[in-house]
Amino acid sequence: MKRTVTAIEARRRLGELLESVYLRGDEVVIERAGKPMAVVIPAERYESLQRSRERHWGFIDSSQAGNDDLSEEEVAALVDEAISEVRKAKRETLA
Repeated sequence: MKRTVTAIEARRRLGELLESVYLRGDEVVIERAGKPMAVVIPAERYESLQRSRERHWGFIDSSQAGNDDLSEEEVAALVDEAISEVRKAKRETLA
């Protein structure tokens, strides 16, 4: 479940919020003055996002490493795949 709390409420109820994130997989948006400042997500989701980010940077690094053996079509396919993965991760985060 995704929910939004104020920074003051998060400070008062941090233990409860952490339990709901850890045990139920909740996502908590913390706002200050109505502006989202941070999101608390389960550690597994964060690790998944990190792995995805590393894969994407790996694609970029390999394309910049003078990898002349890739055709333009192969590079375009890798870029399309990276974009799809980013969009999928974003949808999962917003769901």
